[in-house]
Amino acid sequence: MTMKFPNSPLVLLILSILSSLSVSWATSEPVPINGFLQCLPKQFHSGHPIFEAVYTPQNTSFQSILMARLKNRRFSSPTTPKPLAIVAAKHESHVQATIVCAKQHGLQIRIRSGGHDYEGLSYVSHVPFVVLDMFHLQSVNVSVKDESAWVESGATLGKIYHKIAQKSKVHGFPAGVGPTVGAGGHFSGGGYGNLMRKYGLSIDNIVDAKLVDANGRILDRKSMGEDIFWAINGGGGASFGVILSWKLKLVRVPEKVTVFNVTRTLEQGVTDVLYKWQFVAPVLPKDLFLRARPEIENNTEGKKIAEVSFIGQFLGQTRELLPLMNESFPELRLRREDCHEVSWFESVVFWAELPLGTPRSIYLNLKNKPIPFFKAKSDYVKKPIPKKVIEYMFKAMLEIGNIWMEWNPHGGRMSEISASATPSPHRAGNLYSIQYYTSWFQDEGIEATNRYIHLTRKLHEKMTPFVSRNPREAFQNYRDLDIGANVYNQSNLLTARVYGSKYFKGNFERLVRVKTMVDPHNFFKHEQSIPPI
Repeated sequence: MTMKFPNSPLVLLILSILSSLSVSWATSEPVPINGFLQCLPKQFHSGHPIFEAVYTPQNTSFQSILMARLKNRRFSSPTTPKPLAIVAAKHESHVQATIVCAKQHGLQIRIRSGGHDYEGLSYVSHVPFVVLDMFHLQSVNVSVKDESAWVESGATLGKIYHKIAQKSKVHGFPAGVGPTVGAGGHFSGGGYGNLMRKYGLSIDNIVDAKLVDANGRILDRKSMGEDIFWAINGGGGASFGVILSWKLKLVRVPEKVTVFNVTRTLEQGVTDVLYKWQFVAPVLPKDLFLRARPEIENNTEGKKIAEVSFIGQFLGQTRELLPLMNESFPELRLRREDCHEVSWFESVVFWAELPLGTPRSIYLNLKNKPIPFFKAKSDYVKKPIPKKVIEYMFKAMLEIGNIWMEWNPHGGRMSEISASATPSPHRAGNLYSIQYYTSWFQDEGIEATNRYIHLTRKLHEKMTPFVSRNPREAFQNYRDLDIGANVYNQSNLLTARVYGSKYFKGNFERLVRVKTMVDPHNFFKHEQSIPPI
């Protein structure tokens, strides 16, 4: 049962101010924001007032709240559509109220946890919308006894790792390396990480969740049912509801792991080393994850050079790793002095490209740094790419300039999990995945933006014959509107099948059936959401 907010003088004053606001969309036509704002206090328990969580453009903090979790500065221009309001939820009832009131008043919501959506879909829409920001909902409760953790969607990966390490030296969780990435989008999109060859993706280690559906109900795994639970674990939670929290099944890690980062340039024969990497990295023991990172760097003379960083993590000690690498991948010439034996949490710091020995408190409080514009794309590789293609790739990267790629090896546990176990189907048959990432700065101008995006698309197109096909697969966490998108969120099923087949392959049709069951009127939607039938 909902309770009305008490009619205190302060609340009446706030209501009066809000009701006087006249907020318009880009067309200058009135939109129902006033009704939405007046609806909010009628939908939640009086013990958790919502107005302190609501920001409109008239609020002096609105811009800073909007920008604080805006990862891609491509979507920070004055012409980018802005929300009519931001609800920075501080209690689950605020989430419920936002959904109910937005639905009643014809507003769309965009759900943001860390703000790392590559195409800005968690904070941009071309129809009247509000942002439901989850960053206040960030508790992490770890239970070593049953090897689990309940994690709210606004918690960052950095906080999750920190809390696990506080409780145990021999537990971890398979997820990404970015400490400011939010749990909500990362887990619902799949969750890549350097433990995936040992334990699979994040979604392969999630055992429960709490979801607010389109009717404002809070559901757990039992009450939502296995179909919906399956769908939100890799099918994109924003298509089905708002995920409040996840229950993670922690995994075992040694007290000491070994990490290393070895860089080779074109002049040092890195083309041959990278070519060999394709045959080696996917078949190494599960305890060893060896990423290849081709990138363009400036040397001491300011000249751009192509190089590859081979970044590894071994769930064991150096004395075990070196014989294994010397036998399997002698071309890398890994030396003892390249290796660092550290705790699992210190390995997390290493992967975040922070100095080893960085205090935990600093890692816990890391903020999003001001970053440039960027464009990202992804691929899956099933057969080794020929050496001539790698040579072309380096030439194309040198032409682009500000670009890096990540080649993440599969095999191990990734090949053992069924393609239909979760919505993410990219399992057996893949040697590795590729992420393309090009960045530039705002002051380079619109011509530079067009150039960088064009050259990145050109490189991606040239790789077509050498990656997966029918469909050409893509990873949902690396959001890419180039592979298909609905215009202004019309959610046409035929259009959705284009991008849906690339993200989910044969699992897309099951996702559509689940969507039809849980959200038949398609309240939760965006340009790449799952539509109902």
